[in-house]
Amino acid sequence: MDGVHRAGIPGVYAEVRDTGRVWRGASGVADVRTGRPVSPDMRQRVGSITKTFTAAAVMQQVEQGRIRLDAPIGDYLPRLVPGERGKKITVRMLLNHTSGIPDYIPYAFPSLQGFPSAPDVSPKSLDDNRFRQFRPAELIALGLTAPPTGEPGGPTGVYSNTNYQLLGQLLKHVTGTTAEEYITRNVIERAGLRHTGFPAGPRIEGPHSLMYEGLWGLIDPPRDYSVYTMSWVGPGAALVSTMEDLNRFYGKLLDGEIVNRSSLAQMQRTVPVRALDGTTIDYGLGLHKVDVPGCGTFWGHDGSAWGAGTMSLTRADGKRQMSVAINLARWNERDSSGKPQHHPIDDALSTLYRQAMCGNGDAQAASAAQVPAFGP
Repeated sequence: MDGVHRAGIPGVYAEVRDTGRVWRGASGVADVRTGRPVSPDMRQRVGSITKTFTAAAVMQQVEQGRIRLDAPIGDYLPRLVPGERGKKITVRMLLNHTSGIPDYIPYAFPSLQGFPSAPDVSPKSLDDNRFRQFRPAELIALGLTAPPTGEPGGPTGVYSNTNYQLLGQLLKHVTGTTAEEYITRNVIERAGLRHTGFPAGPRIEGPHSLMYEGLWGLIDPPRDYSVYTMSWVGPGAALVSTMEDLNRFYGKLLDGEIVNRSSLAQMQRTVPVRALDGTTIDYGLGLHKVDVPGCGTFWGHDGSAWGAGTMSLTRADGKRQMSVAINLARWNERDSSGKPQHHPIDDALSTLYRQAMCGNGDAQAASAAQVPAFGP
């Protein structure tokens, strides 16, 4: 962790569990101006890790017979997804990103269209949207009116936050309460998480770090975006949590305590999905599968919000867990073609992940390429 800090991350903190033993640590600062240190118990915007919570909530409703995984979304939300699209796209396709519906984020943040490679990308939209209250239907419409990324149910999915906005509206439709309220009562509280929740406003309650966004060198020095209204992601990426809570959640999920074993098996049926950084990942229903040679198969998710990155992975046998948080995002500067360049932070994080997942003895066996990059 000291190596990650030395490479350029202001602050990094983590919790690793191994067969009942727990290690927590931190390195660096939560505020570069005051030098206030980070600590392992700090709260973090965990970005798309929220998707696992939302997927678990949907699967609970599948267990109760209120949602059918392979039913068309148009059966439930005909006004939001009308016509042929509503008939072809199923709930499962939304969960595993094979719907063909593109991500709305480039359209909600117009100065980021084509990011990071477009020459005229700018941070203007980040500031314009800091206190903007988006409506879910508005974001969904942006995704549905953009050019499709493929046919529904195609062999390779494309990661899209629009899918999880729709799942949030599906949960609201079948439960009669907001997705955030349902997830809080039936996923967060069921898992016994004490420091996890959807923020009530733009500020994080409790001890937390500032969150520094670099936007591939466009914001230099990186700017704090810890105060931000998260209506732009909602049930797709708005949660605040701690590393202890994330390990507890994934441990209970993979042990069949949040959804039943049949639902968990469905969540672990993966397809290839093209992630936001262009890499292809094995993606189930709100879960990443990460095979680490010499260490085993891990399940979990990564997440990014403006200025924050989080990774949480649990080995299939539940005995080894890693949750890591950093307070700088998109640190890679771009070359003349707009391509993000390799940075020493990338190598330092890979070393940390290998050690956290595999232990000292097996660290060299793990391949850095197998670990997903942070993404919203």
